[in-house]
Amino acid sequence: MFRGNHPAKVEESGRLKLPTAFKDLIDQAGITQFYVTSPDGKSAEIWPVDRWEEQEAQLLEYGTMNEQVQNYLNITGYYGQQLKMDGQGRMVIPQILRGAAALEGDVVVLGKISHLEVYNRVRFEQTVVGEALKNVNKNAIADMLKKPRQAGDR
Repeated sequence: MFRGNHPAKVEESGRLKLPTAFKDLIDQAGITQFYVTSPDGKSAEIWPVDRWEEQEAQLLEYGTMNEQVQNYLNITGYYGQQLKMDGQGRMVIPQILRGAAALEGDVVVLGKISHLEVYNRVRFEQTVVGEALKNVNKNAIADMLKKPRQAGDR
């Protein structure tokens, strides 16, 4: 559903105006509720609530007492908030997450199929773009695309 890079800005108030390409997809799908969080504080993940709930259901299969599940839920809960987008396609990124990920001014909004990720533009260009895909990673992705997914794969 979500793909590509659409630059945007985070206002001083912490509001992100979603790029038109993503807002149009969201409007067409009738999505009104979002869960905004991060697994590491380096970027913001914007999930349609129904997709986030699917992910939570998958985690529940491992049990709420599983240490990895607890750690993931703790960190995504710490950074996370459920919110609505306003009529102009804006949403406020939670303050704790904005500070940790330096989400102010120019940002990169990337489509990640099921959700959006928002990065500080300068940091993203210095780390991710600067690294690019190594040949080993390209080969691994090529293998994944050729091989049908098995029932137990995650």
